[in-house]
Amino acid sequence: MKNLIAILFVGLISFGSFAQEKKVAKIEFKTDVIDYGTIEKGADGVRTFEFTNTGNAPLVISSVKSTCGCTVPKKPKGPIMPGETGEIEVKYDTNRVNPIRKTITVISNAETPTVALKIKGLVVDPDKTSVLEKKNKSMIEQ
Repeated sequence: MKNLIAILFVGLISFGSFAQEKKVAKIEFKTDVIDYGTIEKGADGVRTFEFTNTGNAPLVISSVKSTCGCTVPKKPKGPIMPGETGEIEVKYDTNRVNPIRKTITVISNAETPTVALKIKGLVVDPDKTSVLEKKNKSMIEQ
């Protein structure tokens, strides 16, 4: 009889723990890649990653880091409550003429604590023309 009571007691306790919903934040981005496309040197390099806390606990972003100093991310200051949206602003230094391939790492208290966001594109200098463009231009002028 004592064993039966012990089994029922343990069963009730375990059933009660399953019945409680675990509070967890979840971060869901509209997109995890921003494509700048082809932009000119000195153009506006600011873009925004938008996200929603789809969990049932406040979302706190503790860190947002970039793979290099040419990309500066800015995280939200306070917690994002369940159902609310937030933004991570990213500023790329468009004075660097080259392809853009950078990763921004977001660390938070979400169910998936680390998320990698990416930016890509190409920065060109309109004052500089390629050898191929010069050749085509000279052929047209002749």
